Amino acid sequence: MVLLSFVVICQGGILGKNFYQHSCPQANDIIMEKTLQYVSANPNLPAKVLRLHFHDYFVKVNPYTKTFMQSFLFNSTSNNTAEKDAIPNLTLAGFDVINDIKNAVEEKCAKTVSCADILALAARDADIVTGSLAILADSYLIKCKAAANNLGFCKR
Repeated sequence: MVLLSFVVICQGGILGKNFYQHSCPQANDIIMEKTLQYVSANPNLPAKVLRLHFHDYFVKVNPYTKTFMQSFLFNSTSNNTAEKDAIPNLTLAGFDVINDIKNAVEEKCAKTVSCADILALAARDADIVTGSLAILADSYLIKCKAAANNLGFCKR
């Protein structure tokens, strides 16, 4: 019984294409549309979001306390400085975009989609818009062309 519980817990945490299909079916569309909106306005954003995802992705352990360090997406509090406010991380950008996307997702599905997953999906969608991925789904390409009109993106 204990082994079965362990397997279920481990299998449930993998972010896949349809991970939020039942708990928040609008999540992918919301994240994609908001990301395309921001990238259309700022062609430099995909690199910033991808860099933010890269830095947030790695499991970080505090060498002094041997505890996990927090995500870059958390804000500082009066008694705790967030990772994004630490001096080495002040060059990271795109937090406002991810926060806005998170707010849009929260309006439809409160407390369902994690910030880290939103960042991962936004990084994916920003990459799709720039045409960096070799394989583009037709629906993404159509929406991409509509959103990124005249920016030179969405090339096959």
